[in-house]
Amino acid sequence: MSPQDSSHISQLSAKGADEKFSQKLKDIELKQKEDQTQMQAYSLGLTYINLSRKAIPPGILELIPETDAKQFKIVCFLEKAGERHIAFVDPNIEGLDAYLSEFEKKHAAKAVRYLMSESSFEKALRLYAQLPKIIEEVKGVQITQEDIEKYGTENVDIRKVNEQVKGASLSEVITIIVAISLKSRSSDIHIEAEEKEVKVRLRIDGVLHEVASLPHESWPKIISRVKLLSGLKINVADRPQDGRFTISLDKDKVDVRVSTLPTSYGESVVMRLLRSSAASLDFDALGLSQYNYKRLKTEIDKPNGMIITTGPTGSGKTTTLYAILNYLNSPELKIITLEDPVEYKLAGISQSQIDSAKHYTFADGLRSILRQDPDIVMVGEIRDLETAEIAINAALTGHLVISTIHTNSAAGAIPRFLAMGAKGFLLAPALNVIMGQRLLRRLCPKCKKEVTLEPELLKRVTDFLSSISPASGITVNMNNLHFWGPGGCDACNGIGFKGRIGIYEIMNMNKEIETLILSEKVSEYSIEEIAIKNGMLKMVQDGLLRTIEGVTSVEEVFEAAD
Repeated sequence: MSPQDSSHISQLSAKGADEKFSQKLKDIELKQKEDQTQMQAYSLGLTYINLSRKAIPPGILELIPETDAKQFKIVCFLEKAGERHIAFVDPNIEGLDAYLSEFEKKHAAKAVRYLMSESSFEKALRLYAQLPKIIEEVKGVQITQEDIEKYGTENVDIRKVNEQVKGASLSEVITIIVAISLKSRSSDIHIEAEEKEVKVRLRIDGVLHEVASLPHESWPKIISRVKLLSGLKINVADRPQDGRFTISLDKDKVDVRVSTLPTSYGESVVMRLLRSSAASLDFDALGLSQYNYKRLKTEIDKPNGMIITTGPTGSGKTTTLYAILNYLNSPELKIITLEDPVEYKLAGISQSQIDSAKHYTFADGLRSILRQDPDIVMVGEIRDLETAEIAINAALTGHLVISTIHTNSAAGAIPRFLAMGAKGFLLAPALNVIMGQRLLRRLCPKCKKEVTLEPELLKRVTDFLSSISPASGITVNMNNLHFWGPGGCDACNGIGFKGRIGIYEIMNMNKEIETLILSEKVSEYSIEEIAIKNGMLKMVQDGLLRTIEGVTSVEEVFEAAD
């Protein structure tokens, strides 16, 4: 080796050593800054976060526009139910608090605050450079008012959805499906990968209708668009994910909750459409018969006690609770709710969402709520003894408590409370009213037709109608009964039904039921017997009375309530 070569190698070695030393100094300096930021966060009562190595989904990053991120040195990096996790460099930046307050209102979610270093922010800020490409990819699934008008007319025909999606590009498929779902009043969209094709089904008035079939090879692009739109991880297909997005319309806002589940041939996607306008449902619009309306309203107007609604999932319990809250809502009353999850935002009402992962349960939340000096408390569901006991004690100490419990009938709620371990001598005076309910499809008024029942079915109907309690004061002319059934027209997409109506049984508490609760002979049958004797209509009887009014069909009633 020549002297010149040796000299050159020595110079390179020295340069490499200098670079390593320089990098080491930079690493030490960065760590010191991160440590300083962590100590600062501790002194300010904030949580420290380092975003330099954290993957942030594009759908979450873009919740805060890049211009706002630069102005306030702020980044949104995580989304959870009812929460958006946000990191900033300086909590004292002018206008930051006001910006976060507006952010919370816009997204109807709590802004969970973190402190990050300047270096962490700069690395997170570089992720915005990747957004234009991603936004371009999901452009076809950004749902706007124009899309709804373009793809979903007022008289949309779900029988022709298959033709529409087959003639559309894959970038338009999700937009078309969502637009048509909104126009057809669907509550859920089901997109399911099967062995040879992809099925699309819409749940309309509680019943699923298959509306389209897509080729299986289109599935990867379809699921990618859904995930990008709802902020889910595209590369995760082996475990369930939950996301959401919002559609802003001229007169409404639709919150779309998205759930994915791994299956044998891909993933199953369910999108639940939650319309904010549904929260404005009036108590008078629940569809209660005049008789049941009076029985329930009497109890709701009382200042304290418990109002309990029962029924299986999908029976309209949440809708009933919101309608009652809207009826009671006034500036003079403090109303707090505890929900899982918060489905609709109600103006003038404080709503809290439980989070089991953080050990914030119904019992914990209810205990805290009672320290907030409420007049009315809504608990989404009573699931355990601890929640039941706190709710009962609240009702006995001057609060009006509204809640649900899973039983099949109104009378079944009392044995369920006692089976949990609730004390009968406290439960009896706490209860005001218990109602059982179901949802039935309403006959399309444009095509319903009068029908003649088979003798066996007619006998079942007359047996129930003739056994209506005399104490109710309701009489039925058994010699002049008329019944109606579904037809099928363009207005109802050939289904024969359009919209839904609730049927109820309202069990008002009385001395006889209270005495029975205190005895050792309490049973669902004995409680129901006393309630009927005192004027309660059974759900099936309430439903059959609606059939002779032409509101629904006999088959709907027996399928849901008998």
